[in-house]
Amino acid sequence: MSERIYDNITELIGNTPLVRIRRVGPENAAEVLAKLESFNPLSSVKDRIAISMVNEAEKSGEIGPGSTIVEATSGNTGIGLAFVAAAKGYRCVLVMPDTFSIERRKLLQALGAELILTPGPAGIKEAQRVAGEYAQRTPGAWLSRQFDNPANVKIHRETTAREILRDTGGRVDAVVAGVGTGGTVTGVGQILKQELGKDKIRIVAVEPVESTVLKGGTHSPHKIQGIGAGLIPAIYDASVVDQVIDVAFEDAVRVARALSKEEGLFVGISAGAVAWSAFEVAKELGVGKRVVAVLPDTGERYLSTALFEYTDVVNAPATTPQMWAEMQAAAAAAANA
Repeated sequence: MSERIYDNITELIGNTPLVRIRRVGPENAAEVLAKLESFNPLSSVKDRIAISMVNEAEKSGEIGPGSTIVEATSGNTGIGLAFVAAAKGYRCVLVMPDTFSIERRKLLQALGAELILTPGPAGIKEAQRVAGEYAQRTPGAWLSRQFDNPANVKIHRETTAREILRDTGGRVDAVVAGVGTGGTVTGVGQILKQELGKDKIRIVAVEPVESTVLKGGTHSPHKIQGIGAGLIPAIYDASVVDQVIDVAFEDAVRVARALSKEEGLFVGISAGAVAWSAFEVAKELGVGKRVVAVLPDTGERYLSTALFEYTDVVNAPATTPQMWAEMQAAAAAAANA
């Protein structure tokens, strides 16, 4: 009998599954498949770019024993870098706006990363500034620059896009992905346009309605964590994007909750935004077509957010002394039976 043992947790990144969405979404529309990036080791699509950026930096000699990895993050890239750093023995320092969920902070610290918080209203740009200054004054520090790093796009070209082609047998009419750094939509879009033909596949980018910078609009604070950074990333390739959809926070939350309750897909707020957009595309394409929605992470990252602020909780009646005595008597009787 052969062994199947991995030498390093990072070897488990990628090969995430496609699952049909059957109960949520419009009728008389295209089939929607969820690509569940929560199946990565640390439960998000950003695990892919973390290992890619670190591996490329090792190959180029930018980092080695004793190096410190530094990055500005909304959470998931930081978590990916933190676990890769832990697995490879690097120090990791992350800068994050203080408006992102407490779960992300705790995960980063649990993975051994050092965390610097910046004012939330200043957005990711302030976190980038602080991270840059920290890296400049710290000997042996390497700034991964997720918004500018070509290794970000490279990993999606080599893995995410190829997985979609393989698992759909090449039968896919649209791919929908949120835009934070732009790596997913760019890498996937470039390969699928190349392999299927520019006019044979629709690539759709998703951003919050409050931050329509991809359409030339303005940025304002919003609550869809992980997308809508308020800038057009250097690695974002608009030439492969056919459509940009703006999503309201309320729609993202509604769909994320529905996916959890009706499909068993426990996903985050940005995944709700992507799924909502995929349903809109599915209605446009119609029956017989197929849409892949890249759902970036797990709902566990958002337990302290509005995504799980339920108002329909029913409290059980308090246990009275008499009820407690009856329960104990019943348990004793059962034990002696």
